[in-house]
Amino acid sequence: MIYLDNAATTFPKPECVYTAMDKFLREKCANPGRAGYRMSVETEQEIVKARVTLAKFLGIKHPERMIFTFNATDALNMGIKGLLCEGDHVITSNLEHSSVSRPLTGLEKHGVITVTRVANSDDGFINADDIRNAIEANTKLIVCTHASNALGTIQPIREIGGVAREKEIMFMVDAAQTTGVCDIDVETQHIDMLAFTGHKGPFGPPGIGGLYVGENVRLQAWREGGTGFEPESLSQPETLPFKLESGTPNSVGIVGLRTGIEFCIKEGTDTIRTHERDLALRLIKGLEADDRFKIYGGRDENEKVGIVSLNIKGLNPGEVAAILDNRFNVAVRPGMHCAPHIHREIGTFPEGTIRVSPGYFNTVNDIEETISGLKAIAESA
Repeated sequence: MIYLDNAATTFPKPECVYTAMDKFLREKCANPGRAGYRMSVETEQEIVKARVTLAKFLGIKHPERMIFTFNATDALNMGIKGLLCEGDHVITSNLEHSSVSRPLTGLEKHGVITVTRVANSDDGFINADDIRNAIEANTKLIVCTHASNALGTIQPIREIGGVAREKEIMFMVDAAQTTGVCDIDVETQHIDMLAFTGHKGPFGPPGIGGLYVGENVRLQAWREGGTGFEPESLSQPETLPFKLESGTPNSVGIVGLRTGIEFCIKEGTDTIRTHERDLALRLIKGLEADDRFKIYGGRDENEKVGIVSLNIKGLNPGEVAAILDNRFNVAVRPGMHCAPHIHREIGTFPEGTIRVSPGYFNTVNDIEETISGLKAIAESA
């Protein structure tokens, strides 16, 4: 199979991730922080190592502010619902994944907050000046994606973060498509909260992610329960990370995430992104001159991750993806990619597009075979 759905979940994982998780499950998988016996202590040490590794990777000064979550959706909900109060105003964009749009819409429908969604350019970019112009007296949060999961366009988060910092507004970034692929530094990019998942760019398993909580951010606990910290208290601890990490952690997932991040560090995020982006641009180049195809979003190599959204004119994207799978053994993602606002903007609602997202382990030959398959489908239409 030619797997080209890495924007959803990277596959395969580096061999080191499989090995580390298997070894941990066999040798150290006890409940961390709840007992003093050796295996429990060793498990806790593995989690601390992972927290420190991620903090260093993302430019986080204090590792205890790196919270482990189930995925990016969990992290975004934790940040959005833990921060916002009645009467707050939020600025976001039409590029957002439902993990941002749905929590905001839910709070908006219940009359808790008001929301302004700034428009994007025709090729899929937010302008920091539009963010600035949308600020109101009660604006509490600016939240946006780092790279669109539908178009692959990288947003100017440093500039947006600068506006937020100048106006003393919290800035939250959805880095689901960029962690492990693009350089991220929460300090220089003025990020107050960063949400990411482990199963995409970091090459980790499903079920693990993270939320960075900046020093000026005060969140209400998303869940409450056992933490192994202050066990005598009936109230949730205020100390991080314990305040936001109730329950037995996904320790094997954390080990897999750390190992995946170590692989990203070893290979280099620039190397990974360049490889994925070059494959995406090769796909675009192979199809853009053919008027049977419509390709969406910007194509500037400096402002793009390895995501291509396209359609064959006159064909349903779901049908095209099924033919690619059944006849050409190519796996892609059709539909709206949990981002309905941007599909309305680009005119592909409700059928969506065919999303092709090469990964680090894909080859030029994979892309050439995909181009041939797409052209054969267009020819038979």
